[in-house]
Amino acid sequence: RGLTDISLLKSFVHLRYVDLSDNKLQDLSALSSLTELLWLKVDGNLLTSASMQEMFYLQVISFDRNSIKDMEGITHPRLASLSLKENKIQTVLGLSQDQLFSLQILELRGNKLKSTAGFSLPKLKKLYLAQNNICSLEDLEGFRQLETLHLRDNRLETLDGFSNSMKCLQYLNLRSNGISSFQEVEKLQVLPMLQVLVLMDNPCADEPNYRLEVLVLLPHLQRLDKELVEEDEQAEATEIRQTRQEEKEKVRTTWWGEEE
Repeated sequence: RGLTDISLLKSFVHLRYVDLSDNKLQDLSALSSLTELLWLKVDGNLLTSASMQEMFYLQVISFDRNSIKDMEGITHPRLASLSLKENKIQTVLGLSQDQLFSLQILELRGNKLKSTAGFSLPKLKKLYLAQNNICSLEDLEGFRQLETLHLRDNRLETLDGFSNSMKCLQYLNLRSNGISSFQEVEKLQVLPMLQVLVLMDNPCADEPNYRLEVLVLLPHLQRLDKELVEEDEQAEATEIRQTRQEEKEKVRTTWWGEEE
């Protein structure tokens, strides 16, 4: 509606659900009177900051399609879902578990992130980081409850940074990055619960026997890209894995024998 002023809302102190999307708002200070607010949507405005007065009951916020540059000032203790899709965020430094200890879903698709450094959200379950400029994975070891990680359309060439402390990660989307070797895929073995991996549109997906090579490395996968893993694929991968392991053992035995 082209709104630039929402000061009238100050008198509606019992509002629980507010949608102010597709206006021309630059300031949300008028919402500080709405102390019982549960749900706020302010997509498609002119906001340059997500900072607001702390709101004790607020559980869901969407700031999509604004011009927000950082994540300072988001301090709502019961916030469970936060969306900042298609903004101009370059770093997540300033986002702290001390302030957002209830956060479970974080959407940061279509920003300008270059790294995952600065995350400190141990209760997070779903993290969406597609369509950024991420070329390095850092500070992932704190994601002990993360189940879904979406990294499609970034600039990853290596997969360093994953940790065996990520014991709940089941879904990982790495589509359209720069992963060129199976040695990088092998680094995902530290993820004990990984069931779904999307790796298509990476250079390694053009290699001969691509699916089979990935399944040899990651035997617990139930789906690779868009297709479920078939029993015969799993059986063939298991056979190759055992054969390669036996060959390694032979080489090791021979080497030790020569040393003696």
